[in-house]
Amino acid sequence: MTPANPTPAHPEPPTLALPYPLALGRAGLSGFPSPAQDYEGRTLDLNERLVKRPSATFFMSVTGDSMERLGIHEGDLLLVDRSLEPRPGHIIVAMVDGEITVKRYELRGEVPCLCSGNPRYAPIPLLDIECQVWGVVRSVIHEYPV
Repeated sequence: MTPANPTPAHPEPPTLALPYPLALGRAGLSGFPSPAQDYEGRTLDLNERLVKRPSATFFMSVTGDSMERLGIHEGDLLLVDRSLEPRPGHIIVAMVDGEITVKRYELRGEVPCLCSGNPRYAPIPLLDIECQVWGVVRSVIHEYPV
């Protein structure tokens, strides 16, 4: 027999009212103004903060585990700038033999390579291989499961 109104395994947390109303003014206060006062009423715009060249920027989602030790995880969102010239040490997005990959661009001796952040994956030497760089990763957005 099942109850008429079963209790869910994870009930919604109760909504709690804020203990005090949000005060945005400074009436009746003395002393030095708060540094946070300069930011009252502003919103956070990630485009303004992260995108330096909008016409050359795209976002892409990450699949795989090859860059985990470099802080890029499955499901992360990458902000990629096509206008930057890749230099050793940059993390880049490239098409290698018809497959899109995210790797760190490195020079190993005189040989340019694409290297992962996971020791299970060998470096990819860029000799006699078709490689088209799509852009340099400028930012990584990582969401925590909540």
